[in-house]
Amino acid sequence: MQYRHLFFDLDHTLWDFETNAKETLEDIFHANQLLERGVSDFEVFFKHYSYHNERLWDRYTKGFIKQEELRWKRMWLSLLEFKIADEPLSRKLAVQFLEGLPNKKKLFPYTIEILEYLKAKGYQMHLVTNGFENVQHNKIRESGMAGYFQQVITSEASNSLKPNKEIFDYALSKAGAKVEESIMIGDNQDADIKGGMDAGLDTVFVNHLKVVPKIKATYTIEHLQELEDIF
Repeated sequence: MQYRHLFFDLDHTLWDFETNAKETLEDIFHANQLLERGVSDFEVFFKHYSYHNERLWDRYTKGFIKQEELRWKRMWLSLLEFKIADEPLSRKLAVQFLEGLPNKKKLFPYTIEILEYLKAKGYQMHLVTNGFENVQHNKIRESGMAGYFQQVITSEASNSLKPNKEIFDYALSKAGAKVEESIMIGDNQDADIKGGMDAGLDTVFVNHLKVVPKIKATYTIEHLQELEDIF
């Protein structure tokens, strides 16, 4: 067995963030009667949210903004698209979003099956995620994945963010794993693949979106079942 320790990303790799986030936003959209407040179309609101969330996450991972600013400003900027400048509402939506999101359970196809397969083969599995500590642990528990991972390393707990080498070093230390027996599995070419490579790890690019790779990972797959061909 070439690898003993498999380090997975969570969001967009195993846990279907896009679907779960959209369902949560739709819940709070209706609960807060945003249509009556001037947000004329949920689909357009979600499109704006996705744009601002991605942009702010990029700034967060590069250290330009703090966690709290990311959380509420993605709501603030989305509301501003509809000429609603309401900071208290933005902060309220941010809290409700983070309370509701971890309760969503949508995983990518074959997630549980591949985790069962890898567990049965004796691999030690861990998560390395840029998400927030409580939120990520709740997601794992609610979606039925809690029994599969020996270590869950979040950016909040490690005081570092992918793609920084420090979070991967911290993860290896927590898992008691050596670089040469470990591999990073994720969907983000910068955070997971480039970050993993810079830390000396082999990598698996989980290309759910079937994009043209800009970085050559050790392996590339388009469906989680393909991990059976590697491990």
